Amino acid sequence: MGALATFLSGCANKFRTYRGPEVTRLRVYKSQRMIVLDGTEGVLRTFPMGLGFAPEGHKQFEGDGRTPEGSYVIDRRNPDSLFHLSIGISYPNEADIAFAKAQGRSPGGDIFIHGGPRPGVDPKDKRDWTAGCISVTDREIEDIYAMVSDGTPIEIYA
Repeated sequence: MGALATFLSGCANKFRTYRGPEVTRLRVYKSQRMIVLDGTEGVLRTFPMGLGFAPEGHKQFEGDGRTPEGSYVIDRRNPDSLFHLSIGISYPNEADIAFAKAQGRSPGGDIFIHGGPRPGVDPKDKRDWTAGCISVTDREIEDIYAMVSDGTPIEIYA
């Protein structure tokens, strides 16, 4: 009985191990709702995704519900995320900050790729449910979390 409990607890671990080729870049295609993980010799994996609740256009201001577009890097990870696991995107960059400041507004921040959904939201009813983040399933974020290192470039396209 104890061996079975140990085995099952190992299956429930959200931290996966990845021993494949290095992920050298992430590409996010907002209109196609797709994340592509690239290695030195081509595409390693693709994942379907959801976006912010206002998916059209580049994120400009805190609370606009948009997902950023442009060149960023993966800059942090959160193993204790409210959304299972998450990896951070370096939004806002200097240009994002300058634009928002010129408008007298905050650019916002805390943009992540994460699992989900948040409590009370059924992603089957609304695919684009985040406040500007990129969402995948819990199983998919486990794979992405294991595969992608901090410092990896991410390009987000309209």
